[in-house]
Amino acid sequence: MEILIKNDFPEIKVDTRKIKRQIGKVLDSLHCNEQEISILFVGDQGIRGLNHQFRDVDRPTDVLSFPQILEGEPEIPGAPVLGDVAISLETARRQSEEHGLSLEEELALLLIHGILHLLGYDHEISDREEERMRKKTRELFELIYPGKKLADTCNF
Repeated sequence: MEILIKNDFPEIKVDTRKIKRQIGKVLDSLHCNEQEISILFVGDQGIRGLNHQFRDVDRPTDVLSFPQILEGEPEIPGAPVLGDVAISLETARRQSEEHGLSLEEELALLLIHGILHLLGYDHEISDREEERMRKKTRELFELIYPGKKLADTCNF
């Protein structure tokens, strides 16, 4: 498993070693320990640009996921690449306060959310799929932070 991390927003520091350990646990739990993932941390302007370029939405967001292998396409031989996840550190910092989490916990939550999207989970399809994704998110969050429960107000 290879976890590549780049911080393009150095104004907010992140512990990349800890994030790699946490995401390693998540990927292992999801049986994706042979896959590669890239994580990009940016600010609100950076995520806004990505959101506009790839989703035609001209505003910042918290997390974006870019799966490498799209549904219906054949897998590429060799070490499979799961995809890329981009997170706005500025938005994550604001949301961490709203969710009653530390920035570190919020980043783990957003990464879990992004990884589940890479695996085909999509909360926008139906209420049933939203609940399925919410349940899996909370299960994986508790794997990283045993005993820590997400507030009901947290919509992940």
